[in-house]
Order: sequence, then structure tokens, then C-alpha cells
Amino acid sequence: MHGERLTRRDLADAALAVLVGAIVLTAAAFDTDTAPLDGVLIVVGSLALACYRRLPRAVLAVSTAASTGYVLHAEPGTLSALPVLAAVHTAARAGHRAVAGAASAVFLAAYLLTGPTTQDAVERAALLAGWFLCALVTGLADRNWQAYLRQTEQRALEAERTREEAALRRAGEERLRIARELHDSLTHSISIVKLQAGVAVHLARKRGEDVPPALLAIQEAGGEAMRELRATLDVLRTDEPTGTPALLVERARAAGLAVELTVTGDERPLTATVDRAAYRIVQEALTNAARHAGPAKVSVRLDYGRDELAVRVDDDGSAVASRPPEPGTGLTGMRERVTALGGTLHTGPRTEGGFSVRAALPLGLPESAA
Repeated sequence: MHGERLTRRDLADAALAVLVGAIVLTAAAFDTDTAPLDGVLIVVGSLALACYRRLPRAVLAVSTAASTGYVLHAEPGTLSALPVLAAVHTAARAGHRAVAGAASAVFLAAYLLTGPTTQDAVERAALLAGWFLCALVTGLADRNWQAYLRQTEQRALEAERTREEAALRRAGEERLRIARELHDSLTHSISIVKLQAGVAVHLARKRGEDVPPALLAIQEAGGEAMRELRATLDVLRTDEPTGTPALLVERARAAGLAVELTVTGDERPLTATVDRAAYRIVQEALTNAARHAGPAKVSVRLDYGRDELAVRVDDDGSAVASRPPEPGTGLTGMRERVTALGGTLHTGPRTEGGFSVRAALPLGLPESAA
């Protein structure tokens, strides 16, 4: 799209140069004394305007030199000043006021030297002087307007960034409040349940009685609930990744999970939102593999493409395609992160057995994307 805009802009500049040249050539056609050299000077001075955005001073020099030569050779009318007027405007717009003023003075001096100093010649020179003054003023006004627009856009971006920071701060405070509430209420209740179940199991074994399966299930569920709650509190207390996917793989290996990490493509720093999403995806996928895959091998692959980061975590565990698992909060949160970034996520059992998590995260997004 950016290339298309550049092409359209260049075509518009070329069209302007052709239009100016056509006007000056048409005016010169009514002058019987016009020579082929005059036509060449008109064409050179006009077509140079096609490059006024990239080389404003060079265009001003070429247009002024060609148009001045044409004026000195053919003594044309006031329309011969159009290429120089356009070049003066664009040079002033680019901030080259002194050069634009000097070019205006050179052309006006040449115009006055082309013939006898009559009242008509003085009036036409005064008219041209007014035109050049207008070209300078409008060029400077356009420059100031563009600067004002840039400043306004910058202030709007700064205000948006401030609002986002405030929203993130409020979200962080809310997460901490929820974490405190969960810690003060649920952890106490779950601890009591786990403790009472443990005491009941101990007393039953001490008396030589068979421990009821339901009691053992309560004890196990209490321990699992405590572990899940602690993990949830850790996530609530910090939304920032505490490491890298490579560190997650090392931790998983230390915990006894067979994990291999592969990184391909041009590895480079990512925006905070993409980096956080990739970290959480790998973290959740490894957690699920450790809990549900059994004694499985896990492969983590990060592929840095030009426009996106592909994250893939596969295991050869117990999941089968005929019995897809119910999506839990972990997979749901993973999908929400990816969707917020405009990416895609595919999760589910593999045909050859095991489970697969594949995410594509667009790169180059602004920090406000998530």
C-alpha cells in the first residue's frame, strides 16, 4: 500500500509538471519569435518540477536557470514565470526561504533587463513580484500548517498513550485486588478442607480402617485446587512475562518434562504485547502437557517470519483426535490474547496422537494493539 501511495504521488507531481509546461508552451506558441531553443528551455524548466518533493533546491535552481535563459532570449510574457513560481513555493514549503527569495530576485532582474523600461514593463514586473511574494508566503504557510498537523498528531498519540498507561495501571490495581480477595478467602477455605481431609485419612489409617475413596479424592482435589489457585494468583500479581520461552523450556526440563526448543528465522526483539503473548502461549501449552499428556515428548518451535511470529507446541501424549478435550480457562485465555493481536490460534489433538498448539502472531503492531 505504501508503494502505491508513492506511485500516485509521483504521478501527480509529473502531471503538475506537464500542466505547467503545457501552459507556458501554449503561451509561447502565440509568440512568432519563439525559437526551438526556447521550447527546450521551457520543457526543462517545467519538467524539473516533477522532482520538487525530493530535491526542492535542485528543482529551484534548474527551473530558475532555464526560465531565466528563456526570458533573456525570447522576452516572453508573464506566464513564463510559472515554473519558477511553482519552484519558489515548494522551496519555501521545504524551509529554504533565502534560496527561494534569491531565485525570485534573479528572475525578476532578468525580466526587467529584457526590454526598455516602460510603464507597461514596470507594471508587469510589479505583478510578477506580487506573484513571487505570494508563492513565498503560501509556501511558508503550508510549511507551518504541516508542522501544526504533526504536532497535533503527536499530542493525540501522547494523550492516547497516557490513557492506555492509566488503563493498564487501573487493570493492574484491579488484578492485585482480586488476588488479595482470592488469597484471603479461597486459600483459607481450601486449606481447611485439605487439612480436615488429611486428618480424617490419618485417623482412619491409625485405627486400621480402610480409607474411603471419596475422602482420598477430597484430599487430592484439595491439593490440586491449592496448586491451581497459587498459579492463578501468580498470574494475577504479574501480567509481565518473568522470562523467555527458552527459560520456560529449561524449567520444564528441570521438572522432568522432555522438551526440545527450535528457533528459526531472523530472531529479533518483539513488541511487549507480542512478546507477552508468545510467552503465555508457551507457558500454558507446557503446563497443559505436564498435566495431561503423561510421559510425553514436547517440541516447542518459534519461527520468526517477516510479518508474523509462528509459535507451535506439539506433544505425543495421550490426547486422541476422537476425544477432543473440553477447552478450559487456559486455552480460552490463550485464544483471547491471540485474537486481541489479530492473530490466529489452532489447538486440538493431532491425528498421529498427542496435542498441538499453533499460533500466528502478527509483528510490527503498535503497543496499543492488545
